[in-house]
Amino acid sequence: MKPEEIFLYKKNTQLSDFVVWMGFPAIYSFSMSSLGYLWMCKNIDETCEVALERICSDTEKTHYDIKDVKMFGFSFSFDLDFLTIFSMLDKYKIPLRADEREGFPLIFAGGPVVSANPEPYKKFFDFFIIGDGEDTNIKAVNICKKNRELHKNEILRLLSEVEGIYVPSVSGKIVKKVSEKLDECIYTPILSENSFFKNTFIIEMARGCSNCCGFCLASYLNLPLRCVPYEKLIETIDLGLKYTDRIALLGAQISAHPHFHDVCDYIYSKIKSGKNIEISVSSLRVDAINPDVVKTLVAGGQKNSTLAIEAGSERLRKVINKHLSEEQIFNAVKIARENGLKGLKFYGMIGLPTETTEDLEEMLRLAKRIKSENKGFDISFGFSSFVPKPHTPFQWFGRENTASLEEKSNFLQKELHKIGISSRISSVKWDYWQAVLSRGDENLCDFVEETYRAGGKLGAFKSSAKKLNINTDYYALENYDFDKELPWDFIEIPPGKEFLIKENKRLINK
Repeated sequence: MKPEEIFLYKKNTQLSDFVVWMGFPAIYSFSMSSLGYLWMCKNIDETCEVALERICSDTEKTHYDIKDVKMFGFSFSFDLDFLTIFSMLDKYKIPLRADEREGFPLIFAGGPVVSANPEPYKKFFDFFIIGDGEDTNIKAVNICKKNRELHKNEILRLLSEVEGIYVPSVSGKIVKKVSEKLDECIYTPILSENSFFKNTFIIEMARGCSNCCGFCLASYLNLPLRCVPYEKLIETIDLGLKYTDRIALLGAQISAHPHFHDVCDYIYSKIKSGKNIEISVSSLRVDAINPDVVKTLVAGGQKNSTLAIEAGSERLRKVINKHLSEEQIFNAVKIARENGLKGLKFYGMIGLPTETTEDLEEMLRLAKRIKSENKGFDISFGFSSFVPKPHTPFQWFGRENTASLEEKSNFLQKELHKIGISSRISSVKWDYWQAVLSRGDENLCDFVEETYRAGGKLGAFKSSAKKLNINTDYYALENYDFDKELPWDFIEIPPGKEFLIKENKRLINK
């Protein structure tokens, strides 16, 4: 424990010889801003009567020796996290391959990457948590603790019987993704001076998103949209304000919360009564911006916000299921400017299915009009390129080739620069490898290990594929037939594959 940490829950102080490490594949300051990771640690620490220790990529000294650790769990949120996870296993001299680990801790992982498609990593983990982990992690730890004297294979067999747990060595089972009801409010349980968001109390207002854009894993992996009851939110805000004046509201679609405006009013009234509060939100929906919401953000010190419009043309927005009219976008900018925000960042994508040159030109026309009608208002754009994700209607679409996407990327940046708008575009080359991993199967297990051993840079991905004779374009660029068996089909996530096929056809035929 670091002296700068403030615990907002009652830590387990009972001595236990069952040691659980919870690993975060990034530096300490990032881990302290990860709500999901901290909440998992809190739940296990409060409930399981074990000795829990948080381990990050920059952890120098541990309280427990690795020989005493029984379980080592990892948060796996981004496709490239495997590189840091492997380096952490190496750091503690733990073999990467599960079948080479006898007498070592059970290694497991949870998070959106492995909930969607764990197959490229199945040979490295003993088990995976599929879906929401609040209860499943506790069940897993209790099973392992209760049956610690059994052989590893017997413990894994018991784990495989739990809904929401995938054990690769126990084959042939359909695994159901677990969705929690969200009756309670998830919040930052440990505040830290050294967090990336210093002493910020993060509150999850809602989980999931009912917009269901055709490309969006965050929408489909977290269905249905669940909102924390208003009373619980207010209770949690008041708890946080006892310890800090920095509040952040989190959720893929927080403005869809039926009481979002009431929450903003509550915070605004506290600020107006003299309470010093810094407030921030993850992003806002274009069609949910109103003067009261913006006034609350401005009163809480927020100067800029982000609006996701995804595509420049109304046609393409309809294809991806983003039903935003151009006038709604301009109205949102007007409200933001007139009520005190200093600027907006617009988020978009290139390479979406059916995208044409005309769609890119529409994005530029939109940007030019926003700029000309809002002089002195800071306008910027951020873009990524389309990456097909499992369990979405667009999972059957491959990407455009890298050369084509780089041409589009350079065109947008050049043209936006001409009209005085700054822009940032994610690396098309890195996005390609994310697509490979996203739609990968178990044949990529050797590839990810080889890539890690080769240093994990862009060149390592390419050289590893060549060395192992893997056609990575098959995973990243090919369009798949609807009747193709997909590597992740064994994971049961509502609304199911048949619905996704129908939705794909509905959107593309618009």
